[in-house]
Order: sequence, then C-alpha cells, then structure tokens
Amino acid sequence: MGLSSAALWSAGSLGAGGFAAASSLSQELWATPVPQRSPLGFHFTDVTSPAGIHFRHNSGALGKKYLPETMGSGCAFLDYDGDGWLDIILINGIYLLSPDTPISVLPPITTLALYHNNRDGTFTDVTRRAHLNVPMYGMGVAVGDYNNDGFPDIYVTCVGQNRLFRNTGKGTFVDETLPSGLGKRQSFSTSALWFDYDRDGLLDLFVCNYVKWSPEHDVFCSLDGKHKSYCTPEAYHGETCWLFHNRGDGTFEDVTATSGIFNSNSKSLGVAMLDYDSDGWPDLLVADDTQPNKLYKNQHNGKFLDVAMQAGIALSTEGKARAGMGVDAADFNNSGQSGVAITNFDNEMIGLYLPDHGEYSDIATQAGVGFPSRDKLGFGCLFADMNLDGALDLVVVNGHIDDTVRNVRNVGYAQPPQLFLNDGHGKFHEVGAQTGGGFNAPKVGRGLAHGDFDRDGDNDLLMTTNHGPAYLYRTDQTSGNRSIRFHLQGTKSNRDAIGAVVRVSANGITQSQMVKGGSSYLSQSELALTFGLGKLEKIDRVEIIWPSGRSEEFKGLSAGHGYQCIETKGISQMDRY
Repeated sequence: MGLSSAALWSAGSLGAGGFAAASSLSQELWATPVPQRSPLGFHFTDVTSPAGIHFRHNSGALGKKYLPETMGSGCAFLDYDGDGWLDIILINGIYLLSPDTPISVLPPITTLALYHNNRDGTFTDVTRRAHLNVPMYGMGVAVGDYNNDGFPDIYVTCVGQNRLFRNTGKGTFVDETLPSGLGKRQSFSTSALWFDYDRDGLLDLFVCNYVKWSPEHDVFCSLDGKHKSYCTPEAYHGETCWLFHNRGDGTFEDVTATSGIFNSNSKSLGVAMLDYDSDGWPDLLVADDTQPNKLYKNQHNGKFLDVAMQAGIALSTEGKARAGMGVDAADFNNSGQSGVAITNFDNEMIGLYLPDHGEYSDIATQAGVGFPSRDKLGFGCLFADMNLDGALDLVVVNGHIDDTVRNVRNVGYAQPPQLFLNDGHGKFHEVGAQTGGGFNAPKVGRGLAHGDFDRDGDNDLLMTTNHGPAYLYRTDQTSGNRSIRFHLQGTKSNRDAIGAVVRVSANGITQSQMVKGGSSYLSQSELALTFGLGKLEKIDRVEIIWPSGRSEEFKGLSAGHGYQCIETKGISQMDRY
C-alpha cells in the first residue's frame, strides 16, 4: 500500500579503514538489484557468506545444561569508525566451566566479532585489530557515545562482569570498565540501553539483569527425574535492573536504589525506551520473564515510578505474568503515540499494545499478530517499514530454549522468523514465507537489529541464533517505493540524539519515530531513522524535537535522500542515503 493512498488508523495522525579490493563477487553484491516480481514489493537476499560474515555463536554448552546456554546472544549495527557506513558487532560466549573442570580439558577461547563495512557489500573482521578480542561470556550489546566525542562506545552485558569499551577514535577500543566505576559487579545481565534520562546532554545506562545464577549455585532440574534439563526461571531468585548516571567525567554513579528502579523480584530480558505519556521525558518498558513487566515513568527529578499495572501492560489480558523476552516501542499506527510489541513464550502469543489515554490494550488477536505467534517462542523483535509504504511493520525471530522440547511438546526447537506486514488499516499479515532469501527457514533465533548497511534507503536485517550462525539479510525494493532518512547529531542534547522525536508530514499523514538505544532482545539497531514514503517525491515538512526540548522544522525535502541534521545548525542533504 502506498502512502498516498493510505487512510491510516487514527484521525490523530492528520496534521502536525581499509577498503577491500572490489572483486567480481563484491561488485555483484553492490550492484543495484534487478527488480523481481514480488507480491510484497520487496524481497530479502541472504548475503551473510558473500559479505564475509563468518560467525558462529558459542553458547558455552559442555553438557552441564547451564541456564545461560539457552539465552544468547545479541547483535548491533554501528558506525564505529565514523566513515558513514554501518559496521556490525556480534556478541559471543565462552565455555561455561564448572568449578571442578580440569585444566587439561579447557576448550578454545571464543570472543565477540567486529566487522568493518568495506563500502562494497563486504565486511572485514577487525576484532583483533580493534582490541576487542577479549574472552567473556557475552549476552547483549548497547552502543552509545557516552563521552560525546563523536565515536560510539560499546557496552557488553555478560554472565559475570559486564564490560565498557571506550572508542578511541583511532579504530581501537579501550576497556574502561573499572575506571568508569562500572566494574566489580557480578550478575547475569541481558539487554541494556543508553538514554539521557535527566536530559543533561550525557547518556546514562540502564542494564537488565535476569536471575541470580552462577556455576557454583546451579540448580538441578529434570523432566524425568533422572536426566538434567534446563531450569525455568522459577528455579532461581530474581535480580534488580541497574541504572547508572553519567557524571560527565568518564565515570558513572549507581543510582539504582535512589531512582526507584530497584526491584529484586525482576527477571528482566528486554528493555525499550519510549515517551508513553508524551511529556518529552524518556520512559522505559522492561519485559520480564514470569514476572510482571515494568513501565518506568520518568518523574523529571531523577526518579522513576513503575506504572505498568495501572497502564495495563504488566500482565496478560487474563491477568497473568507472561514470559516476556524481547520488546520494541514505535508509532506503528501513525497516531503520534508509541505502541508496544512484547515477545513471549510459546502458547502465550506476542503482546501488541496500543495506548489510549495512558492505558494500553492488547490488540494482538484482532490485529492478526496473536494466533500466528501462538506456537512460537519469540525473542528479538523490531518495528521497521520494510516495504517503505509509510506503515511500520513488525519483524520477530523465534526459537525454543531446549532441543528436547519436541519430545514433550508439539513445537519445534528451531522456528521460522516472522514478518508481520502492516496494511495501514489496523491489520498485520504474516508474510515471512514470501520474503525469499531463506528468511523463513527455521532457526533458533535470538538477537535482531535493523540498519541500512548498503545505504540504498531501506532497512536491512541482522539476526543471531543460539549456538549457530548469524544472518545478514539485504532488503531489495521492487515496487518503486521511496524513503527519506534522517541522521541526527545533538549539540545541546547528547551527541547521538537518543530520545529525539522526528515527525514527517506528507500528503495529510504524519509519521513519527524516536531515536532509540536498545530495544529488541540483547541488540541494537542503527540510530538513523528511515521513513517510507511510497511513491511520493517529497515531504511537506519535518519537525525535530530534540531531547533538550528545542524544536526545529524544515520544509520541502525530497524523497530518495538522506539528511544530516545538527541541532541548532540546520539540515543538509547527504550524497546518498
């Protein structure tokens, strides 16, 4: 559906390094794809191997059935060297050893992987060159320029000690975990995000923690009373999330207790930022596993209040806590307010929420998302306009936690990802099988991120699997739909402009998106914003509301371009998307 013909859902939507030598293979990757007939207006191409992404996640499994083995890992798009092209980071584990493991049987060490974009459709593994070949049991990743020097820094959540890597701006990273004050903390951390909760222009850090677990305190669980199986989270005590305030001198203060975030019953896996009450201050939605979800309302004074229960998003419509995994928030009905998607365990369905005067309603069933997701165990999820028609679609990766599940339940261990295409009239249609590129093949999916790695103006996908390969899917448009992209840079606001809201108005419709850290599951998408415009040639106006509170407006921008927007300094057209 093109934007020009859309009658979207709400009346509220109306109105306001080194380069790789270009081989014949890379030229083929980089060439403009020949349009193919597709009922969707686009198709996926699996470019993982030809792009040079040769990565396999190590879950650390050595037969002990340790809980963390089932949960990782995450991924992110980032431009670590500031050349304008998206690079890729893939988080990895190490082998989980019990206290009595003899040194003679220690397995080889694995580390995360950083891939540099060669600008020709291929990537080069620069992990060692970047000084990121550090052994750790990594789970998730959050990318943000915490010191506002123009280069994105990396925070890796782990089982054990999380790590902060400062970008030197010279293609390398330095471990700042201890100097920053983020060290000397052992936990089972999962998702994290950077955001400026007090709007002082400095990125603060929120970290999800799952349960209290260590090899020394592993619990024996069994399906048959004899053989060890993976435990459910009920077998372990919960753990509070953490909030760290950026002091502006390279160090952080732990404000978990004083901010109202502390809750030792949490078993948190996913977190997304949003402005649920439209007051200009960032709030947080946390997806909890077997515990009520949390909606932390920003009180504007350094404190948060959990309003999830009264907002109707803590529990299912039946009043039960579900197994929340991944989460994303976005204005998917062009109403000006953020709806929410939360992935859950199989037989629980995805939660798809729309706000109405401060309260959320789960519309998953009537919107067409509920029943197709009922037999799936969802992890990473994100909203992105995959066909560039002006309506945000929903992408979800699925996969079970135990490969023996098929013996006790009629569900698969590897499960196909899903793409719910938004028709702009209140319905989503699951079209994963029609996307091509092997996207619909069953996988043990975990992390998911989107980013325009080839700078052709649409959303490509990066996906991780548990104890398996990563996947890079290039999106190729075939309908002629166009987009406009915005790259924001704060001056009074944090340099990444995380928390900024961009509203694009064209042909009587207003789309809105927020620059977000985190979201999905253990992963992070690019910070640049992509707006689908259908067949339109230009937009009427764009309004940018910066985290500082400043508002700027520009008119008459053309489709088919990317724009650089610097707070207080105007807007300029880029050479390409």
